Amino acid sequence: MRILLVEDDRVIAGAVREQAESEGHSIDHAARLDEAGDALAVAHFDLILLDLMLPDGRGLPFLRGLRAKGDTTPVIIMTALDQVSDRIEGLNAGADDYLVKPFDLSELSARIGSVSRRYAGNPNPRIELGELSVDIAARSLTRAGKPVPLTAREWVLFEAFLQKPGQLLSKPVLEERLYSFDSEVESNTIEVHISRLRKKLGADLIVTERGLGYRMARP
Repeated sequence: MRILLVEDDRVIAGAVREQAESEGHSIDHAARLDEAGDALAVAHFDLILLDLMLPDGRGLPFLRGLRAKGDTTPVIIMTALDQVSDRIEGLNAGADDYLVKPFDLSELSARIGSVSRRYAGNPNPRIELGELSVDIAARSLTRAGKPVPLTAREWVLFEAFLQKPGQLLSKPVLEERLYSFDSEVESNTIEVHISRLRKKLGADLIVTERGLGYRMARP
């Protein structure tokens, strides 16, 4: 997933970024709300991780503004505000989840996965695709009963197809899943990863629509 992290604490931001990138996600970091607004104006994000106390304002009005404009990007609030009333206010403002600092990074990973599955319309972390058995939460899969290892970036692309089965995904959309603003993308990166996925998961699983993109074939 491509994630926008809105957090002014450099230590927390660094830890969250390292954790997310180790799992194959791409992270764009904004330390201020105006930076976050600029990022959202030019790119699509699959998730926003939002602190509530930023140098140029509070996160809740920012979140309410997004929802008022019809922006449905999933949002997980990360904050030190731990009162029940704070949680209620955050969820009522349009947040999908609420995580109190300090938190364990593995819990954050689990929350990210849970929100992602809900928005993909498949809250069940286990999926069967022909001879493939996928456990999204555990990031594991088997093919005909045999384990199939995927790299972090292969998982990110595979999840993109799982979230939109049968739908066409263009090359730029897939590139956005893998890279943040400060990353350089080689012209054949997506083709290389798709080729590797086909070798591991089956040649017919991902179909090329020449000149348009790729789609995952339904079993």
